Amino acid sequence: MPPTTTAPARGALALSAWRDYDEDACALPGMSLGAVELTGPPEKYATRLWELGARRVRLAGPVDLTAVDDPDAAAHAVRQLCLVRDLTARAVLVEWHLRLPSQPDDGWRDLSHLQPPRTLTGPADPAAVLTRWRDEHYLCKCLWRQGPGFVQIRDRRWGDLRRFTADEPAYHEAISQLAYGAPPSAVPEAIAADFLEERLVARTGPLLWWLPYRVHRWIQEAMAI
Repeated sequence: MPPTTTAPARGALALSAWRDYDEDACALPGMSLGAVELTGPPEKYATRLWELGARRVRLAGPVDLTAVDDPDAAAHAVRQLCLVRDLTARAVLVEWHLRLPSQPDDGWRDLSHLQPPRTLTGPADPAAVLTRWRDEHYLCKCLWRQGPGFVQIRDRRWGDLRRFTADEPAYHEAISQLAYGAPPSAVPEAIAADFLEERLVARTGPLLWWLPYRVHRWIQEAMAI
């Protein structure tokens, strides 16, 4: 796929992709997918990349959470983060850069189940935070799964296992609504408050979006997770 030469369409995500994880292998002929522009429903982005053969992806621009008062900037950042989340779930290597607000200094932990960014700005000691993020990261750190009549979230972002199970259909519906970003009014206020208290959703400008991912590639038997 040849590189694009035009500016991305409104609401699109621009990135580069390769067919292998290894950087040296990606330099071989035929391994590059070139520049890719993702449009349409964001829930299809990771699936499209996987089906194209992408195993290494580089976002075209940083994920900037310092300027999300603008609704368009907030929506763009949420699309980027949801793509990193969904590709992490598929164990696709993602190269991305993150700009966080200077406060709170532990805000990075909400995102620590995602693949670590290449660079990080915002925390008082970004190098130390990034090193810790990389050292402590592993697949399945914060996930959710659906059983017959319930959803369960398993969260290890703070070191210990925090498990939440909900059998009320409204919670599953709320997860679907917030999966790729929605205003708080899209879900019942009590459910939004529960998710915010447990830091299972993030607030990015005027949007809330769902943090845990559904795993597509398990690191061990599913029953052990």
